[in-house]
Amino acid sequence: MKLYTKVGDHGATKQINGKKVPKYDPQIVALGELDELDSWLGYVAAQAQAMPGFNWLTEALETRQRELYELLADIAVPRHQTITEAHVKALEDAIDQMMAAVPHITAFVLPGGHPLAAALQYGRTVARRAERSLDQLATKDDTLSAVTLQYSNRLSDYLFALARYVNFKAGVAEVKSK
Repeated sequence: MKLYTKVGDHGATKQINGKKVPKYDPQIVALGELDELDSWLGYVAAQAQAMPGFNWLTEALETRQRELYELLADIAVPRHQTITEAHVKALEDAIDQMMAAVPHITAFVLPGGHPLAAALQYGRTVARRAERSLDQLATKDDTLSAVTLQYSNRLSDYLFALARYVNFKAGVAEVKSK
């Protein structure tokens, strides 16, 4: 089997149901942005693996990557729903745990600090973009579940909390806005 299909040579792609749609179709855009986020998290996980003391971060990010694959399937495959309220709750619990450990926010936090934290902040912005695409898709596709939108919203919050937690664990002070 060849890797290339030539279907996309003229600006179209095939959905899982075989229907050809433009590459700018809201579903394709949302899937692409989630794929970008998944790839970025893989990059950050690889960087964490190479840094002593950050194996825990690699494991956490790989869990999110596996969930993103399920989310991608939930969006691409009709009547497929793997991401549940339990996934949303797990993100909320992780966020609450990390935010309880770090100093209280007294000002806006500028993205940066430890290189892994800065990379996670970038991932947060990719997650927010993907979330906006999913919101747009939901206006046209009434089969997209509410839990899908909730998960995408919590994921960016999770990445923000994780970036703050990485800075805290690394002993790197956050840069606050004036």
